[in-house]
Amino acid sequence: MKKDPYKRIAGIYDKYVDRFSHSLRLIGLKRAPARKGMRVLEVGCGTGTYLELYKSHGCEVYGIDMSPSMLEQAEKKLGPDTALHLGDASDMPYEDDYFDLVIAMLTLHEMPHEMRNPVISEMKRVVKNDGQIMLIDYHPGPIEFPVGWFNRMIILFFEIAAGREHFRNFRNFISLKGLRVVLASSGLEIQREKIFGGGNLTVILAKRKD
Repeated sequence: MKKDPYKRIAGIYDKYVDRFSHSLRLIGLKRAPARKGMRVLEVGCGTGTYLELYKSHGCEVYGIDMSPSMLEQAEKKLGPDTALHLGDASDMPYEDDYFDLVIAMLTLHEMPHEMRNPVISEMKRVVKNDGQIMLIDYHPGPIEFPVGWFNRMIILFFEIAAGREHFRNFRNFISLKGLRVVLASSGLEIQREKIFGGGNLTVILAKRKD
């Protein structure tokens, strides 16, 4: 496994970084409401804050992430009974047609370009035929003035601070025009999309075409 890029910040991630994502989680929860007993998987679950929200609504939650230190924080938050998996989302250990909802929030943009399609294929494989995939990520614009430009400066600060490789992947994602282009050959049907944050962010709900 690659060196853990979050090892030094996992313990303070929620306090200094993740709190800026709270509004994104609420927007996502409104678009894909929790139902008691539904199975929810988050790809790139980080410290487990989004899973905690769905778990509080009675969902059965699962998470996968490549960072041991972030998963350690997630287990402290969610408890040892939550199914957390350390591994690569392009080769997930779950059964076909298993989850009602699969989430990837601010995850695809930080992956190398060649990993995105395999990860989306795996998300498509493990979601139920009548289930949903919810993707929340950066949007290339157009950026609204002034709120959009203010948000863009905050985004650039965090993306640059995350390191050279992370920022390179972010720039590639934006240059490709974001989620719609990434999903174009995925075999997924986009049901709904909402652009927010002054043009910087988007949430897409999709389902399998077959």
